[in-house]
Amino acid sequence: MHTSLSDFDMPNEEQVHLAAEAFRLLSDPTRIKILWALLQGESNVACLAELADAAPTAVSQHLAKLRLAGLVKGRREGTFVYYSAADEHVRRLLAEGLFHADHLDRAGHADEVGPAEAQPDEPLAERAAAHTR
Repeated sequence: MHTSLSDFDMPNEEQVHLAAEAFRLLSDPTRIKILWALLQGESNVACLAELADAAPTAVSQHLAKLRLAGLVKGRREGTFVYYSAADEHVRRLLAEGLFHADHLDRAGHADEVGPAEAQPDEPLAERAAAHTR
C-alpha cells in the first residue's frame, strides 16, 4: 500500500507528455489501420489509402503526423516514398492496444468482467502476438 508520495515511482514530465502524444495520435481509427499495415512491411500512400479505405491525401496527412511523432519512417525511392513502422516499440504498443480492444469486445463490458474472466479472440490475439516478435 502506498502511504506517501515517496512510495510512488512516477515518470518524468517529458515521458508523460511524449506518451500522451503517442496515444493521442493512435486514437484515430485510420492511423491504427495505417500502422497495422506498416507493421507487416513497407508500403506507399496509394496502397495504404486503399487498405485504410481513405483518400490518399488524408493518408499522407496522417503519415506526416505519425512521422513527426517518430511512429513511422519514410524511405524515398525515385518519386515514391515507402513508409514503415519506426521500431519494435510501435509494434508492441499497437499489438497490445488491439489485444486489449479484443479483450473488451469479448468481455462485452470492461467494468463487468475481471481480467482473468475473459479470453481474447484467438485470431486477433494470435496476430497481435505474432507481430510483437
